Amino acid sequence: MSTEDLSMDDFQQEIEDSFKTVEEGDVLTGTVIAVDENDVTLDLKYYTEGIIHNADYSREPGFIAKNEVNVGDEVTATVIKKDDGQGHILLSRVLANDVLAWDKLEQLKEDKTVLDVVVKGVVKAGVIAYVEGVRGFIPASKLSLNYVENLEEYLNKPIQVQVHDIERDKKRLILSAREVLRAARDEERKKKISNVQVGFVTEGTVETIKPYGAFVNMGDGLSGMVHVSQISEKRIKSPDAVLSVGDKVKVKVTAIKDGKISLSMKALAETPAQAVEEETYELPKSEALTTSLGSLFKNIKL
Repeated sequence: MSTEDLSMDDFQQEIEDSFKTVEEGDVLTGTVIAVDENDVTLDLKYYTEGIIHNADYSREPGFIAKNEVNVGDEVTATVIKKDDGQGHILLSRVLANDVLAWDKLEQLKEDKTVLDVVVKGVVKAGVIAYVEGVRGFIPASKLSLNYVENLEEYLNKPIQVQVHDIERDKKRLILSAREVLRAARDEERKKKISNVQVGFVTEGTVETIKPYGAFVNMGDGLSGMVHVSQISEKRIKSPDAVLSVGDKVKVKVTAIKDGKISLSMKALAETPAQAVEEETYELPKSEALTTSLGSLFKNIKL
């Protein structure tokens, strides 16, 4: 705001703000007006500016304020010293985060917010990433939908996570990528299923056999189940009486409900017979409709 745009009330407010008493431990919010190799400078609307050293801005390993902080950012920090020896107020964003960040993390968990983070370290049974300046642990079991053999492959890689669990008293933050990946997979599956229609016939591979039926991989990430009653025209007690994992089978989609695809092999065995019957018994042409009933059927074998 330029000087000419300020009203008398604005001037009065700025004067009052500039004379507010600041004590060590106070939490102040200011706007970044400069960033260099060592410090972040804040406009606190006070008689002097606030300074945050790199080490007091974030605990994240390798953090360099010049690469992460921009002029115009709004930053909340705790007063460490009222005078740093050069007339500035010395601040710590780290100390403020020790209180404020956990409130934010609780809200992120409640909202199930998807967060973009970068893996900063690899430890036993998981990796480390930072959210709101707080160190978060991602267990290997929460890193992927599949088993992760080499955690080092994730180092310095960006991933999406959600806040999985918080133990505020112990300052323990658990993150998870698994739920984000599962949601993306389910959404992709819904899109694929929307392109499948009842009556669709395809060839698939038997991937799992259960007492009640067989699951068939239809390709493109889709699977469906053939109930034991839909495997054969003959009655069978168990799917493995006629099927084995890895068998190639032809199936027909008979139903789609709640994201689940029902398949049938039996329906395909019935279809050819109907087709042959329809092809064999063609209706006579219109000019032959006067033919007697006996002559019409004399060549048909029953």
